[in-house]
Amino acid sequence: MKGILIFLVVFGLLVFVHEFGHFIVAKKCGILVREFSIGMGPKLFQVRRNPTTYTIRWLPLGGYVRLASKDDETELKPGMTVILQTNEQNEVVRIDASGSDIPIEGLPLQITEVDLVDQLVIKGYENGEEDKLVSYQVNHDATVIDQSNTELIIAPRDTQFQEANVWQKLATNVAGPLMNIILGFVVFLIWTFTIPGPATTTIGAVEANSPAEQAAVEPGSKFVSINGHKTTTFNEISNQINASKGKALSIVLTSHGKTKTVSVKPKTVKVQGQKVYQIGIKAKSDDRVLAKAKRGWDTAVSTTGMIFNALGGLIRHFSLNKLAGPVGIYSQTSQVSQMGFTYLLAFLAMISINLGIVNLVPIPGLDGGKLLLNLIEIFRGKPISEDHEAIVELIGFGLLLLLIIAVTGNDIYRYFIK
Repeated sequence: MKGILIFLVVFGLLVFVHEFGHFIVAKKCGILVREFSIGMGPKLFQVRRNPTTYTIRWLPLGGYVRLASKDDETELKPGMTVILQTNEQNEVVRIDASGSDIPIEGLPLQITEVDLVDQLVIKGYENGEEDKLVSYQVNHDATVIDQSNTELIIAPRDTQFQEANVWQKLATNVAGPLMNIILGFVVFLIWTFTIPGPATTTIGAVEANSPAEQAAVEPGSKFVSINGHKTTTFNEISNQINASKGKALSIVLTSHGKTKTVSVKPKTVKVQGQKVYQIGIKAKSDDRVLAKAKRGWDTAVSTTGMIFNALGGLIRHFSLNKLAGPVGIYSQTSQVSQMGFTYLLAFLAMISINLGIVNLVPIPGLDGGKLLLNLIEIFRGKPISEDHEAIVELIGFGLLLLLIIAVTGNDIYRYFIK
């Protein structure tokens, strides 16, 4: 149960941050955001702050942004009966299409014709009487209460996503992945302050009965070189010790202004079934704020580079085992959460950067596919026709769905059957 809860928090945070990126940039670009939802599924709570309706839904799986677009038109159809509210200019400002037992107060209308995109008009029979055909102008900022009792502002054409200029669309599309990458960097900077500072080349402690103690190595000594190779970082020290394969090392140390050379033969130990070589020392950590912050930043940068390299390897040599879907992420999250909070933080940072980078891949169905269309529009000087764009997106979503099914099936086999 704990593993499921942690997975929901991690996965939900990643999706929420992604959608929040789209949301905040779309609003800045003047694109109408009809709804911003936290969670998925049935609605639990809603509040409307013009022009956006904010909802909280039952399933804690991230959320979504509902932008005004050609694919998000109202579901009002001829034959439906709705309740209209009008203002002093006799413009419709609210349309109740929920079919609720307690509708809003207003005029019942059986719809014969409706256009809430261009003409902003609704026509029909008052009170269902066919001899009372009327036509009402709809206010540009009118709202519709849908069948789930969610009240959303209508989406006239001038507010729709496709009517924005190409740079506004590009900024909106890139904002989601960018927010995931930024979240990863921020979490790495938080993570670095939850653990001791980065290891230095100064010895903090020497294990009893270890090769280092037998060679009279003292705490406080600083590494200068190993086998003639200068050591400026603790990673270089570790690499030199491991490269020895158990052979004696000539180590130059400095302490209190004095330099001495010692011979140390590393001992062999097994860690997770692999041979490693140790001399029995613990490095002194650098707990300065700037040192910790630099490590967090460097870790985020190196993680980003590794993800790009892994993505390149996936393209060159595709394998489902190199991918993970929700099932794989759940399994990995459960394993990491058992290792402790700091490991979970690092995992969250890594998976967030990974999600952001993968979403930038120019595949239809991902944000990267939309960005590719934006770039084509910039070079062509005009957008791709809506029909062609719809075909590309349909094919992309189909292929993406097949990939998700394949990855999920492979994850179930890898983590729960194999």
